[in-house]
Amino acid sequence: MTIKNMNLSHEHNLLSSGRSHDPFTVLGRHPVPGEDKERVTVFAPHIEALTIGTEQWPMQRVEHTDFFIWEGAPGQLDPHYRLQALDKTGHRFDFYDPYSFGVQLPEFDLHLFSEGQHWHAYRHLGANHRTADGIPGVLFATWAPNAERVSVIGDFNQWDGLRHQMRSRGGSGVWEIFIPELEVGTCYKFEIRNRANGALLEKIDPYGQAFELRPNTASLIAAPVTHQWGDDGWIAARREFDWQHQPISVYEVHLGSWQRDEQGAFLNYRVLAEKLVDYLVPLGFTHIELLPITEHPLDDSWGYQVTGYYAPTSRFGTPDDFRYFVDYLHQHGIGVLLDWVPAHFPKDKWALGEFDGTPLYEHADPRKGEHKDWGTKIFNFGRNEVKNFLISSALYWIEEFHIDGIRVDAVASMLYLDYSREAGEWVPNEYGGNENLEAIHFIQHLNSVIGSNHPGVLMVAEESTSWPQVSRPTYLGGLGFSMKWNMGWMHDTLQYFSKDPVYRHYHHNNLTFGMLYCFSENFMLPFSHDEVVHGKGSMISKMPGDRWQKFANLRSLYAYQMTYPGKKLLFMGAELAQFEEWNHHQSLAFSYLEYSDHAGVKQLLADLNQRYRELPALHGQDFNVEGFEWIDCNDSDQSVISYLRRDHEDFVVVVLNLTPVVRYEYRIGVPVAGRYHELINTDSEFYGGSGIGNLGGVQSEPVSWMGRPESLSLTLPPLGVLVLQRESD
Repeated sequence: MTIKNMNLSHEHNLLSSGRSHDPFTVLGRHPVPGEDKERVTVFAPHIEALTIGTEQWPMQRVEHTDFFIWEGAPGQLDPHYRLQALDKTGHRFDFYDPYSFGVQLPEFDLHLFSEGQHWHAYRHLGANHRTADGIPGVLFATWAPNAERVSVIGDFNQWDGLRHQMRSRGGSGVWEIFIPELEVGTCYKFEIRNRANGALLEKIDPYGQAFELRPNTASLIAAPVTHQWGDDGWIAARREFDWQHQPISVYEVHLGSWQRDEQGAFLNYRVLAEKLVDYLVPLGFTHIELLPITEHPLDDSWGYQVTGYYAPTSRFGTPDDFRYFVDYLHQHGIGVLLDWVPAHFPKDKWALGEFDGTPLYEHADPRKGEHKDWGTKIFNFGRNEVKNFLISSALYWIEEFHIDGIRVDAVASMLYLDYSREAGEWVPNEYGGNENLEAIHFIQHLNSVIGSNHPGVLMVAEESTSWPQVSRPTYLGGLGFSMKWNMGWMHDTLQYFSKDPVYRHYHHNNLTFGMLYCFSENFMLPFSHDEVVHGKGSMISKMPGDRWQKFANLRSLYAYQMTYPGKKLLFMGAELAQFEEWNHHQSLAFSYLEYSDHAGVKQLLADLNQRYRELPALHGQDFNVEGFEWIDCNDSDQSVISYLRRDHEDFVVVVLNLTPVVRYEYRIGVPVAGRYHELINTDSEFYGGSGIGNLGGVQSEPVSWMGRPESLSLTLPPLGVLVLQRESD
């Protein structure tokens, strides 16, 4: 049955052509002007016939259109009526009319979002399970202020952008629609029509909490959370975590290449959790740090070109699988840090770039909005909604997945307007400088929000310049991070250790210079994934000499890192002393552990971690000048340095001999008389060394040396490190 010669309004025409900003003004239930009736209008492309309500009253098609009309007395229909459809293939189905539901997003939430103050925007934007008037469904909402029309498209409507056109929420730029009874796992995207040129864009959900496995790109309706957390004790202890004075030793992991199955396929988060715990608990690491597991399309990016800022990558399972992963590690005493990328995002046409047909999440000016080196876009940190998107993302991982800390990638690229740019390729700030004031304010705001809401959660900066006060509080003018990666120490140290020992005395300052700035920040000492890729060689391949010297040097390098002031980070595979560079396409070569010298490096790291964790002298004052004292930093001729690590009255003695020459009767001053026990000797036969040392310990002598009343006469092993502690009386 059809209705002939019905005059359709301008809004009807806009809707049928996919240009309506508010289809609810036409569709759904409305009173008939001047009559005691109500009219239901449905726009149903590709539908042959429709009936409405429990009585299945026929709806009349408006001739030559896809509009269907029903009119009746008020109260004949339920508030949320069902429609029964017959499509052109003969398939019958029924559904609630989504246009029978009113506005779902409160004005207050939209206001907070527009102000950049909605820390839980992910609970409202994206695709969230809701119950509206007792009817379960999914609330879709997205921010697209320059769109003429936005629709949800997906498996449930044959990817037809005319079927589920969304309601504009005015000046907020947000669009929303509630669709009842959608199934978990349903694929969807947003179809966006640009207001200026009518271009149609198919975009993923920026707030999507699950995605298809690459190379497919659709967002998925995520399952409701069913995981029952068992880490209440861990979370409670984290709030009181005195991290500045506690040991933090981090094992950096790329989940896709730490271990795979026998066929070379990825392991599930749950399997990875159990395998990592079994492996790492004996090694003694306190935390792991995950290279980005936020959803990303390209394996070769290692996760650093993010498209899903709210979704654990589907490569390894579901969001609940990842909750299990974090929970399992917590229950076995291991914290979880997440590498997070707010500095830039990829240009993929289906992702965030020009989301509504205009630069939205990014700067419009390419001098501020593009990283040419990386082929990526830069977030517009001056826009409230963009800042809200990122801060809400960080909080999402902390609150929904119990993440213990966030390592913020590429902070230097955020701080400087001229980062990796030539003259004329950047725009000075309002004061004529190269500081990115908008990014600075964003970083400070991010750290303030997380610090005030989640005490004990760590915020770590990968920042490679001399920017001041990176790890100082925002109220003192700092950026507010907990810690900063000590890239200068890392570069100087690796440069020194890469030298043939015969030349090291010319580079002695590489070991001593770092102490001039060591306590200007809260530093983490990283030997990260960046140091074992792109032709840089593996850790052991950087070491000079024959096989024996390479292993001796590597053992000394790790002992130096573990006894130097600062928290520690090692990339996976460092413990294996593997000769190949890291290859993200395959598992680590655990077979190396069949060889005693490789196994010795792993055992040394376990023992170093144990000493680091159990001795306050090695961790209690990592960020205070009182925690370190040179014994002798001037013996460049013999390439020997010695120092004390202190925690109040507790102390240990560390001596490095970085040539292959055994130093007999090498005297150093110590502050207190007594017998000094060898806690660590990297040349021990247990670690694959030659076994040269001090027979387990040495008694001090009342010989004043280096300004100290007592001294030790030591045998220094070749390319070795000694860690000694005075035995208690």
